[in-house]
Amino acid sequence: MAEGQNVLTVNIVTPSGIVYDHRASMVVVPAMAGQLGIMANHEPIITPLEIGELRVKRTDNQGHEDAIAVNGGFMEVSHNIASIVADSAERARDIDIDRAQSAKQRAETAIKTASEKHDTDELLRAQIALQRAMNRINVKNHLL
Repeated sequence: MAEGQNVLTVNIVTPSGIVYDHRASMVVVPAMAGQLGIMANHEPIITPLEIGELRVKRTDNQGHEDAIAVNGGFMEVSHNIASIVADSAERARDIDIDRAQSAKQRAETAIKTASEKHDTDELLRAQIALQRAMNRINVKNHLL
């Protein structure tokens, strides 16, 4: 087999544009059914993604793994290309930990307020905001 057939191209696109585009030996995504690992020559697949950490084992630096916080979306794999369309995505190295901590505190306050008011819609929004903030914090801490 030629070397190019054992390589997977991973690209991540958000409404803001391309966030990530690298060659990899493997990508692990937070699929709805659990963590899903994809390597080169994988059968075509489309899967929805949850809020979580996406990891990419790059081919240009053995042992190097990129961590990316994704907030939902889906992944399509076909012909050794893993295309991820995410609601938002942020590489660990780009996450502002202070901003993420502030978002976490705002979400916790919103959860408390919504619970006191018995506002189920606002409670759900605040819980998702907390989940996103915690994901960003966890992904950033994975880098440290």
